[in-house]
Amino acid sequence: MWNGDEWLERMYEETINRPARQREELPNERRQRLRESLRHAVSSFPPNDQHKPKLLERVECDGYIRERVELSATPGLTFAAYVLIPQHTQGTLPAAVAMHGHGYGSREIVGLKRDGSPDENAPGIHRHYALELVKRGLIVIAPDVLGFGERMLKSDLERDPSLPNSCHRLAAALLLMGKTLTGLRVAEALCAYQYLRSRADVDTDRIGMMGFSGGALISFAASVLEARIKAVVLSGYANTMKDSIIAVRHCIDNYTPGLLLHAELPELIGLIAPKALFLESGGQDPIFPVAGFRKAVDVISGIYESEGAGDKLAVDVFPGGHEVSGRMSYDWLKKELLGD
Repeated sequence: MWNGDEWLERMYEETINRPARQREELPNERRQRLRESLRHAVSSFPPNDQHKPKLLERVECDGYIRERVELSATPGLTFAAYVLIPQHTQGTLPAAVAMHGHGYGSREIVGLKRDGSPDENAPGIHRHYALELVKRGLIVIAPDVLGFGERMLKSDLERDPSLPNSCHRLAAALLLMGKTLTGLRVAEALCAYQYLRSRADVDTDRIGMMGFSGGALISFAASVLEARIKAVVLSGYANTMKDSIIAVRHCIDNYTPGLLLHAELPELIGLIAPKALFLESGGQDPIFPVAGFRKAVDVISGIYESEGAGDKLAVDVFPGGHEVSGRMSYDWLKKELLGD
């Protein structure tokens, strides 16, 4: 065959149906094996136990306080994160890690423009969703994801200032070194989570996570690897690899070598069970198509039912494209973390 379409389809089927994946395993044994396989596939980085969080700024805003802190997940590399804190509250509060997707960084979800000034315009596809969460009484940390905004590579910007991100060079270089950009981003997300746990104003038993698009990839993996995360919202991401990651031209940061050898994406997302999980997707999303989303939901629903946690899974297909909705997920996350 000249073009390889049928050959690629056969390769996919052989990969997901290979005998090694059909071996007899108890459900808990398989889940533990898949969790360790995911950890190994995305790769790990040495922790930076010597770095102390540094407060960079503190600004009084309308109804909340915005801090910016410097953190480090691995030696030699630091990152900033915005922390939004509801005003006029007492005691400890529930909290959430908010992971942005492709765009200009954490400022895009905390209501700021690229230059750090307030964004009074209608929000873009991220919908300033960190602001929506702090309005609902959650402390929110929004880390700058490596490769976007202020964390683009200087060498990329010197060559082409119009580049939207540095994902390609970062991911390609790390792959050649046996690492993945996903693994580094997950390490930084979990560093932000640990920082929340260190704060005196955070209830450490009530910390969730919300991610959009590439941020949902990070959030899904981080939530699988960190058992203490209480509730998770994945927006614009849940799908099958066959219907989205393979079928649609995505950023290189979506591809983890060998991941399909272990499981399709819905089963991997299902490792989040039995903790609370909300999946939302636009009915007209062109890169995470709704047909693939519905297939993923069927598999994930089955996993939740088998774990006795069917009531912990919520789903929303909303009118829209590749964007955050929040029409149900914001209040759902508040309810799951506040317990009311």
